[in-house]
Amino acid sequence: MLQPVHVIGGGLAGSEAAWQIAAAGVPVVVHEMRPVRGTEAHKTDGLAELVCSNSFRSDDAETNAVGLLHEEMRRAGSLIMAAGDTHKLPAGGALAVDRDGFSAHVTQALARHPLIAIERVEIAGLPPADWDSVIIATGPLTSPALSVAIQNLTGETELAFFDAIAPIVHLDSVDETITWRQSRYDKPGPGGTGADYINCPMSRAEYEAFVDALLAGEKTSFKDWEASTPYFDGCLPIEVMAERGRETLRFGPMKPVGLTNPHPNTERPYAVVQLRQDNALATLWNMVGFQTKLKHGEQVRVLRTIPGLQNAEFARLGGLHRNTFLNSPKLLDGELRLRAEPRLRFAGQITGCEGYVESAAIGLLAGRAAAAARRGQAWAPPPVTTAFGALLGHITGGHLSADGEGGQRSFQPMNVNFGLFPPVDPPSHDADGKRIKGKERGTARKRALSARALADLDLWLGGNRQAAAE
Repeated sequence: MLQPVHVIGGGLAGSEAAWQIAAAGVPVVVHEMRPVRGTEAHKTDGLAELVCSNSFRSDDAETNAVGLLHEEMRRAGSLIMAAGDTHKLPAGGALAVDRDGFSAHVTQALARHPLIAIERVEIAGLPPADWDSVIIATGPLTSPALSVAIQNLTGETELAFFDAIAPIVHLDSVDETITWRQSRYDKPGPGGTGADYINCPMSRAEYEAFVDALLAGEKTSFKDWEASTPYFDGCLPIEVMAERGRETLRFGPMKPVGLTNPHPNTERPYAVVQLRQDNALATLWNMVGFQTKLKHGEQVRVLRTIPGLQNAEFARLGGLHRNTFLNSPKLLDGELRLRAEPRLRFAGQITGCEGYVESAAIGLLAGRAAAAARRGQAWAPPPVTTAFGALLGHITGGHLSADGEGGQRSFQPMNVNFGLFPPVDPPSHDADGKRIKGKERGTARKRALSARALADLDLWLGGNRQAAAE
């Protein structure tokens, strides 16, 4: 009889990991601290309880990255997707679910599986040393004792704080007839070229209107249990900076010094918004210093007033919330194992992914990797061309740790999006021979990315099935 894999946390990631392990014929013990110890957000003791929303977002597998991830998870035998499909509610093109029915489905499926044991206990500290295979999937509400233990083990000093994140823009939606590429004072920095930032210029009138919009925009309110958590040092929201004085942003993230607009017949910019490359593929660009707590609809409206971003498409919008996550590119290997102690794998939101579906997907991958290791089999990560592989790549290797001027940047959570995928050339003409252009070309590109992803996923799944049979 194989020794069990231990999964700490019965949320979406932990539940999916346990299901995948058991499906591979390996026993698993799920350790869930509720109801022995509650959290500030959970209301029940059910596994996979949905605490923020009942929506898994778009279910469009052809032109939406999260919809593609849905389909990949279905093909990989996901319990979370099976429960979602069984308890779905009318929501247009989105997959919304009945919260109670969904949680009950997952809880019952795990409880009835002969290879799964559920223990209601808090793991107050690092798992016992004789647990040689552990998946930690405790999410953003990791218990204080376990958080401290992880901090001590990894050397990371911050795991819980108000995480202020800046919006990220798809490169192909930036208007390069208005913007230009240049590092401040043309400094190349380590690995840079001197043209490492995309610069969006603003006149004085545009800057004043932008500040007015920031101050008037509707902000996200905090939960009572978040209100006492301080801002993370160095990540003040732009609207908080604007409240300290109308010129504060011009002497902070929007300072125009050291930059020269090369476009003809242009005035010297009064302020500049800079975008910095955010992933190794150079398809995603971060708005430098633009952490914000504006509501998402307000962000889109206000940020599209910036010259060059009038048609911007966002891979991630800004946010500010209490979070617990690892600096995964530094701490985890390609199989989600902690480099400092490889018996520990991490899964779900604590690895730096955003969203229910993304958390469950990383749980699925961690479970499959742990099961293969327990069975003495090699585990090949999913291809980077798949949604699985793109998400795993962001967590374990796609993040850039330094900017073009040698400065360090922090790893930030992200939802799955097509900007994380290797580029693909879409067809130039449709089936009738008509040239594809404009928005239709963008849609064709997404369809091509999705088609490639599912084809490569099927090959990966087939290879894993053959390895398991052997």
